[in-house]
Amino acid sequence: MSTANRVIKNTGFLYAKMGITVFVSLYTTRLLLSSLGTTDFGIFNVVGGAIAMLGFLNAAMAGATQRFMSIAEGEGKQEKKKIIFNISVILHLIIAFIIGFVLLAVGYFFFNGILNIPDDRVFAAKIVYGSMIISTMFTVITVPYDAVLNSRENMLYYAIVGVMESFLKLAVAFIVVYALQDKLIVYGILMAVISLLVMAVMCIYCHRNYEECTIAPGRYWDRDLMKKMTAFAGWNLLNNASRMISQYGLSVVLNNFFGAILNAAQGIANQISGQLMAFSNTMIKAVSPVIAKSEGAGERAMMVNASLLSAKYGYLLFAFFAVPFILDTPYILQIWLKDVPDWAVLFVRLQLIRLLVEQLTLMVGRTVEVQGDVKVYFALQSFLNILPIILTYLFFSFGFPPYYLYIIWILVGGIISGGVCVYFAMLKCGLKFSDFVRKVVSPSIVPTLIMLITGFIPIYWMEESFFRLLLVVIMTTISFIIMVYVFMKKEERILIFNLIKLVRTKILKSKNISSASGQP
Repeated sequence: MSTANRVIKNTGFLYAKMGITVFVSLYTTRLLLSSLGTTDFGIFNVVGGAIAMLGFLNAAMAGATQRFMSIAEGEGKQEKKKIIFNISVILHLIIAFIIGFVLLAVGYFFFNGILNIPDDRVFAAKIVYGSMIISTMFTVITVPYDAVLNSRENMLYYAIVGVMESFLKLAVAFIVVYALQDKLIVYGILMAVISLLVMAVMCIYCHRNYEECTIAPGRYWDRDLMKKMTAFAGWNLLNNASRMISQYGLSVVLNNFFGAILNAAQGIANQISGQLMAFSNTMIKAVSPVIAKSEGAGERAMMVNASLLSAKYGYLLFAFFAVPFILDTPYILQIWLKDVPDWAVLFVRLQLIRLLVEQLTLMVGRTVEVQGDVKVYFALQSFLNILPIILTYLFFSFGFPPYYLYIIWILVGGIISGGVCVYFAMLKCGLKFSDFVRKVVSPSIVPTLIMLITGFIPIYWMEESFFRLLLVVIMTTISFIIMVYVFMKKEERILIFNLIKLVRTKILKSKNISSASGQP
């Protein structure tokens, strides 16, 4: 199977999964907000919010092992993959216990002066935090298995597990609605149980289906490779841990100055942005192994070109769904939620703008990681990840309003950090800045501006209604298709047309088979 067809097939599996999980997740959030109430929902987001980021931590840390796995796949060295897997298992066992100890120590300070939680809810918050620690440790331990699935490009299994997980979360939401015990405690514990169950299913599957998943460090070991993987994993952990600490730390700062109710608004913003990001992340997940394998095969020019192409289309896929949401946020939240928390509308809009900015350079940063020389790059990015916490605390101390959290995040985490990505890609991977502007920035920003202008017309002239929302979606969609086609290269147009023909042929073929099987 060709690389293009493989990417298309894997992307299709992930989009099918996403189409189910998005609607289930949005309905789950509505149930939880109604059942827990604004205060408890806010408490969960600030105390147990890291549970929601376990998927991010898992995927991010898996990038280190996946990088070595995919490069070994590109080199065609099966025995080396077994060595990489065993080294990775040992490394992540050590990392899991370090993270567990750190979280346990940090918890003491959280519940003694840092978090702003009503006295009668402190015990429930501690139970949620304990569940988070246990779940986090098991997530880290299963990172090598996640990396194997990525390097093998087995997106079908990801899709199946993802759908199963979303329905389990929906079941938990219904349990919380009818629970007679403390609803927050029940929710925190059951969410941790789901994480453990999903991880166990992934581990069992990998051991049964992939020969590299053989735990025998005495037999499969390489001291030099261990040093390389330890160094890379260490810097990768620093970068991703600082990113997670930044997201969690900003929630703590917001809670400290403004209380749990604003954390509820932040939780809504995170839910929406997470679901919309799934559209672009789906494509990125399918393309990432291809980028690493290109580096392993010594085809760096192909790696850089693939990263630029995926950066552009990853951004455009996110913008296609995010722009209508930004334009008509108040009405969409009103439909989705019974009671919209204060500040939620502005937080959602700023969060989506932040992610749009970050999306431009996300895959460019991936090329820097794949090439391997990452010490200075990860150190600088880790500093920029933590900087918004410090600046936000200072701004809030001087009396600035809550939305400055997102303004600082956009400037530091989006613009400055993105600039660092591009600089190191130029320095380490041979990227030309003119290529980045021509292939990513221009064909991304111009369609976005046109979508905003055309979509604002019905917003300006019409009252809030479902018809107005429908009109906004139609107008932004039409302008999006026209502008993307204008900026699309000739070879990209040919590829799109060939893909359409391929899909149409497969659909007709399946119909003919069904008709034939129905004949006597």
